[in-house]
Amino acid sequence: MSIPQQGGGPIESRDQLAAYIAAGEKPREAWRIGTEHEKFGYCHAQNLPLPYEGDCSIKAMLTGLQERFGWAPVLEQGNIIGLERDGANVSLEPGGQLELSGAPLENIHQTCDEVNSHLAEVKAVADRIGAGFIGLGAAPIWTQDQMPMMPKGRYRLMTDYMGRVGTLGTQMMYRTCTVQVNLDFASEADMVKKLRVALALQPVANALFANSPFLDGKPNGMKSWRAHIWQNLDDARTGMLPFVFEDGFGYEAWVDYVLDVPMYFVYRDGKYIDALGQSFRDFLKGELPALPGQVPTLSDWADHLTTVFPEARVKKFIEMRGADGGPWRRLCALPALWVGLTYDQTALDAAWDLVKDWDHETREGLRRAAGRDALQGEANGIRMHDLARHVLDIAEAGLKARACPGAGGLVPDETHFLNALKESIDSGKVPADELLEKYRGEWQGDLNRIYAEYSY
Repeated sequence: MSIPQQGGGPIESRDQLAAYIAAGEKPREAWRIGTEHEKFGYCHAQNLPLPYEGDCSIKAMLTGLQERFGWAPVLEQGNIIGLERDGANVSLEPGGQLELSGAPLENIHQTCDEVNSHLAEVKAVADRIGAGFIGLGAAPIWTQDQMPMMPKGRYRLMTDYMGRVGTLGTQMMYRTCTVQVNLDFASEADMVKKLRVALALQPVANALFANSPFLDGKPNGMKSWRAHIWQNLDDARTGMLPFVFEDGFGYEAWVDYVLDVPMYFVYRDGKYIDALGQSFRDFLKGELPALPGQVPTLSDWADHLTTVFPEARVKKFIEMRGADGGPWRRLCALPALWVGLTYDQTALDAAWDLVKDWDHETREGLRRAAGRDALQGEANGIRMHDLARHVLDIAEAGLKARACPGAGGLVPDETHFLNALKESIDSGKVPADELLEKYRGEWQGDLNRIYAEYSY
């Protein structure tokens, strides 16, 4: 989750809220790709999650990355809780999941180089302290009680609030991992089309990347338990957002939505102030109970934008949020999928033509089918496998049209980053299917074997 925002003067008019988002508009030549991925760390000695403190710990990992590879520390109340370097940052999820938020890059070749470099650095430090890291959508064996809590004030507040809304919020915080990509838009109209395509096709991404079929040491009945969690969390801040598909949607409608999402906190002087369930609309009027008489700053608005969790969301860019964390090569496949779909106009138009006649029930049905059945899912007569094949064809055409070469010109474009997904289309199997086959076959129900075979 996000590092707290800094700077920005007081908000003097509501117009500044939409203007903040509109400030993200960029001409096509300035569009960039920002990839984020989370992974579970564990100590080899017992295959248990990394605590914050100790010889084999999150603190040791962050300190090792800082000392060996030149990352600058991010501190909260004297605790190291993140790292920054060259436009990228490493941060912590509530249960110690380690996240790379990559720098804004020009193409997928650069993205994959960044991912490879990061994982190599992580492995170098992890090997030294006796730790390992694994890419999965949900912790396969560890119970909720076994997950540590990172020393971040935001997470203490969220843990309390998640216990009051939905049913699976704390599982989301402590026992799930994702990979996502952040993409730019040129104008309000461009944002609208991209967000609509992003929301409608997140179920395809979730199906192709489904990688969380286990919980508490056994199959959980889902291909993506992480997707199931997001369907049973906090209705006020999650979902497929049917209003995005209504006529007239734009920046102002997004602002209205976010303003109606209950607050979590206000960040002041290095501390998180409890504003759980309070209204940002009241904050704008100087009537926030947590800070009576004060009005928000633009950094408060930026923080509040990070507390909405739909399947895709808008800040100064669009975040594609539908995929489970996974193996190394799929960390490059996700940005390739979405860049192919949205960064070439012909591909974006084709993707919109594919989904524009769907109603909310179809989109929601596909969302639920993806979590349960992945490529074997179906909703309203649409077979996920067929849909995913069509989507992948559009993405591949978009990447070919971009024609971004790599490897010094030896690789003509970015299409090969889709190969892992094309293999799933050909076989009908996603990572969750492969894991379940191993569990029921050669592993003979011994899920502990997942660590040796699937760690980075």
